[in-house]
Amino acid sequence: MRFEWDDGQEELYRDFRRFGEEALSRDVAERDAAGKFGHDDWARCAERGVLGLVLPPEYGGAGHDLGGYASAMEGLGHGCLDNGLLMAMGAHVLAVELPVWKFGDEGQRRRYLPGLAAGRLIGANAMTEPASGSDALSLATTAERDGGSYVLTGRKRYVTNAPLADVFVVYATVDPELGFTGVTAFLVERGDDGVSVKEQAEKMGLRTARWGEVELDACRIPASRRLGAERQGAAIFARSMAWERALLLAPWLGVMRREIDECTRFSRRRRQFGKHIGHFQSISNRIVDMRIRWEVSRMLLHRARPNSTARKRPSFPRSASCT
Repeated sequence: MRFEWDDGQEELYRDFRRFGEEALSRDVAERDAAGKFGHDDWARCAERGVLGLVLPPEYGGAGHDLGGYASAMEGLGHGCLDNGLLMAMGAHVLAVELPVWKFGDEGQRRRYLPGLAAGRLIGANAMTEPASGSDALSLATTAERDGGSYVLTGRKRYVTNAPLADVFVVYATVDPELGFTGVTAFLVERGDDGVSVKEQAEKMGLRTARWGEVELDACRIPASRRLGAERQGAAIFARSMAWERALLLAPWLGVMRREIDECTRFSRRRRQFGKHIGHFQSISNRIVDMRIRWEVSRMLLHRARPNSTARKRPSFPRSASCT
């Protein structure tokens, strides 16, 4: 069974692959060792439209569907060497921009989306807590209604982009007795009283994607910054995770393809016992296995992507043959 990209999706793949190869820095090993975020590359990606791929033009976006987003990010993953940057952008777009666009009111969209699309604002999703990980909706962070405000108290951990973020999508419960049905989403700004951010310990990988803890100490925000209806947070989070789980790793399809290409080129260049090593089964079989994993991964991702308007499910562009 074979599925093809349409011309628009293939063009996105090629354009963003070229952009990643030609415009983004190549000093990733040095920055990764130092845990340094690529501010310049973030700005270049924002200027190229990466951060606004799926948003409507009225909010500064390009209006692509999720199939187009996946194609573009796969191409970017092929060309961009900074996996941490790819992770940071995915969290920004899929767990902040999309929830604000889909669940926010018009005032919230106008306030945040143009800045997020242009890279002037950095977004972060704050759900995980010290005592809630896999049981994500069992929250200790509370949100008490006080007239025209909510007062948020609690602590969030492992928040990607937290040390850099300007706006957080924070999940809290309006009543712990209600369980997951009490969860509500809020838009918290870095400058709000009672918000403090602390960078967490160094990671084993993705060091250029910064993460941290967010503490809310009686943080008072206007009720106008509640995202969606009260007690709608579980539904918002579920939708957000459907986008993120399906599409966050789209760039890594491009990373996989780049590694296959590099291994293939090396196997054709390196000689042992009078032959290119690609002629040996122990090498060629491994490259074939890599290709199979890549193709299976691509089909899974493109079939899993939610709410796409694309009529055909793509596999790989006509230009992507490894042979």
